[in-house]
Amino acid sequence: MTTDTPARLLQLLSLLQTPREWPGGELAGRLGVSRRTVRRDIDRLRDLGYPVQASMGSEGGYRLVAGKAMPPLVLDDEEAVAIAVGLRAGAGHAVEGLDEASVRALAKLEQVLPGRLRHRVATFQAATTPLTSGDGASIAPETLTVMASAIAGHERLRFGYRSGDGTGSRRLTEPHRLISTGRRWYLVAYDLDREDWRTFRVDRVSDPFATGARFAPREPPTGDAAEYLRRSIRGQRPSYDYAVTFAAPAEDVTARLPAWMGPPEPLAPDRCALRGTTEDPVEWLAVRLATLGFEFTIHEPAELVACVRELGGRMVRGAGGGG
Repeated sequence: MTTDTPARLLQLLSLLQTPREWPGGELAGRLGVSRRTVRRDIDRLRDLGYPVQASMGSEGGYRLVAGKAMPPLVLDDEEAVAIAVGLRAGAGHAVEGLDEASVRALAKLEQVLPGRLRHRVATFQAATTPLTSGDGASIAPETLTVMASAIAGHERLRFGYRSGDGTGSRRLTEPHRLISTGRRWYLVAYDLDREDWRTFRVDRVSDPFATGARFAPREPPTGDAAEYLRRSIRGQRPSYDYAVTFAAPAEDVTARLPAWMGPPEPLAPDRCALRGTTEDPVEWLAVRLATLGFEFTIHEPAELVACVRELGGRMVRGAGGGG
């Protein structure tokens, strides 16, 4: 019999999270208590925000249903390892859709994982190689979780940083936000040594650690971290407009395009057009278009047209097609 009420409530909650209805008598038997105690414990869970539904009848069954809010979950060892492995695999690449909320979830989970489960997660990840479709650089998940924890706790963050020309430096910052652009992760932070806001590519960060020193959060100059990042990137490299026509239905092209490129405009049932602006190199856009799997025509810019022609010729020569 479980006499420790908190431990019994956790055990009851773990049973109820199994997607089935539990007769009151079976729950009482599993917990080693009376049905009356089960009813009291069910009421305690409801007071804590868990939506437990009771069915009428001689057995008085119970099940956990969807509620208005997300209460805390109780995970067994296998479930905790599976979630941690999945989040770490995704966090290691700037996968579109995996935003700061996902990294915060990983940081919270790894903070409470017992040592034996941490070892299992690390062992599993070391023995596997994920095949991803992202174009961004690989990032150690620990780098993201350390940053996310520092942001949530308003702790100053120190790390090594390698600039685009390879110059190394040490930075002391007040971290504000982690932002995924779909291909890369960026940290928006206030640089204390330079007394100004900065954006840092996370794949160029090394050995980050929270110093423990707390700070009062500041607002970035634009008031919004994502907008500050957009302006920062725009100021670092020139942008250009592009226009492309695809010999394919708009919905098919949309399914393969990155969300940041936006949906194409339907021109006919089997034809659509895409217009946009990007700061990415023309070589990157050329490769992206070539790997979509559709016939296409580039209308602008001329640099992109020339790049695709050169790339096509190189492919033909590489396949032994002469030239």
